[in-house]
Amino acid sequence: MVNVLRLTDVSYVRDRRRILDGIDWSVEDSERWVILGPNGAGKTTLMKLATANDYPTTGTVDVLDKRLGRVDVFELRNRIGFVSSATGRRIPANERVRDLVLTAAYSVEGRWNEHYDDIDVRQAERILAEWDLGDFADHTYGTLSDGERKRALIARAVMTDPELLLLDEPSASLDLGARERLLQMLSGFARSPYSPAMVMVTHHVEEVPPGFTHVLMLRGGRVQASGPIAETLTAENLEATFGMPFDLAVSNGRYAAVARP
Repeated sequence: MVNVLRLTDVSYVRDRRRILDGIDWSVEDSERWVILGPNGAGKTTLMKLATANDYPTTGTVDVLDKRLGRVDVFELRNRIGFVSSATGRRIPANERVRDLVLTAAYSVEGRWNEHYDDIDVRQAERILAEWDLGDFADHTYGTLSDGERKRALIARAVMTDPELLLLDEPSASLDLGARERLLQMLSGFARSPYSPAMVMVTHHVEEVPPGFTHVLMLRGGRVQASGPIAETLTAENLEATFGMPFDLAVSNGRYAAVARP
C-alpha cells in the first residue's frame, strides 16, 4: 500500500481559536474513508489541508508524498479530485454538462477556446456514461436537478484520473431517491480496485456508502475514534463524537442511528 495523505500532530489555529488539535491520521491508496462529526468539529478545515488549500499552524501534512510548505501546491492540486458545494457554485449555469467534465483537463471552469484531443473527449464521454449522465451531456448545468449536479461534479473530479478523491458532503440537500442513487454509485466506485483513495465528509451515518473501509470521527478538533468502519463505527463512539447516546443498526452494509429516548 502507498500512503497518499498523512497528518502528523497537526493543529490549526485561527483568531486564537484552536480548530484542529493534535491530529494524527493517514490514508493509504486502497482505503476509502468517511469523516464524521458535528458542526464545528474541524471537518472543513481538515479538507482544506487535504486539498492543499491551507497550511497547518503546527505539525506536518503530506499529500501524495509531498509536504505542504515544500511543494508547488498548484501542481499538487492537479493530482487531487475535489467536490464540494462551493465547487458547484462556481460552475456557469449555461455550461454544457459535457464541457463541464471536459474542462477539468485544463483545470478551468467554463469552456472558452481550449483545444481538446480526441482522447480527452473519449474520456469525458466514458465518465459521463459511468455516472449515468450520458443523456444529459448536451444539457446545461443550470437545468440539472440537484442529484444530477452532484453526479456531474463528481464526474468532473474524476476526469483527470486523480490519485486522491475528496468529497465534501456529496449527498447534502438531496431528496431520498437522489441520495440513494448517488450512494449506490459511490459504493460501486469505492469497490473498484481502479478507483483512487477516497475521503468523504458527512454528518450522517445513513450516508456512508457500502464499500467505504474506514472512518475518522472528530469532535472539537480532536480525533475521537479512527480505524476500520466495522470496528470503529459503534454506538459508543457516536456518543463520544456527537455528545448523546444512540442506538445503531447495520443492515446490508448500511448504517442507521437513532437517539435513545
